[in-house]
Amino acid sequence: MPAIREGVDSGFDLELVKRVLETALLVADDPLSVLELRRLFNDELGADALRRVLETLRGDWEGRGIELTHVASGWRFRARPDLQQYLDRLRPDKPPRYSRAVMETLAIIAYRQPVTRGDIEAIRGVTVSGALVKTLEQRGWVEAVGFKEVPGRPALYATTSQFLDDLNLTSLGDLPPLEDLGTLVEGASQLALDEPPSSAEVAEPVLLDAPATELPEAPDGPADLQARDDQDQGATGDGDNDAGASGMPPEGVSGTTSE
Repeated sequence: MPAIREGVDSGFDLELVKRVLETALLVADDPLSVLELRRLFNDELGADALRRVLETLRGDWEGRGIELTHVASGWRFRARPDLQQYLDRLRPDKPPRYSRAVMETLAIIAYRQPVTRGDIEAIRGVTVSGALVKTLEQRGWVEAVGFKEVPGRPALYATTSQFLDDLNLTSLGDLPPLEDLGTLVEGASQLALDEPPSSAEVAEPVLLDAPATELPEAPDGPADLQARDDQDQGATGDGDNDAGASGMPPEGVSGTTSE
């Protein structure tokens, strides 16, 4: 392999670099960051030059059944969404459909993060069980990122880079309007799961129908909503619940992107 240097006069073989990147990305199980891809060339190819090659490679795959995309964790190939309906015919098992309780909790965390269980309860108007949050943690979409400095120091929850990857997003700023989140999550559920979904996360198919500008209390009354949650996952108390929290959690959305 010729020496690869960043710059116009680097003299590296562009077609060879594209072929190496293409091969690595096609066989990778997970997205690959620019840092990881540079290791393919002993770090002799600069990050900016590598990004330019990736953009060129993305253009090479335009109009084909596979596309090169940039997500939160890096770069990856995936089937084009409009062809997913055909690929689904090869899989007899239907993807899980998430319950309204799970979807509402995920939406609150995604758009108001970081939040505590008490914050979620203040918005939903019902107790949020540990099993429900655990469902999202096991899916790899939510994680505890710290603790709120109030009595009891409840855990603060936020979405993960895996959540962005599965939804094919680069950053939190790419999140769709709230009413479209359900459709996006449903599409992400087409991805193969390592383990079967727990009983807490699968229930009646429901998509969010709230306006994009607010997260109001659920349309059911608190008692009806609580009863539905109990039926979905058998609500139980948990040590990190700050049920006494009041007011709305921060509305700002922040996040970082791995290249």
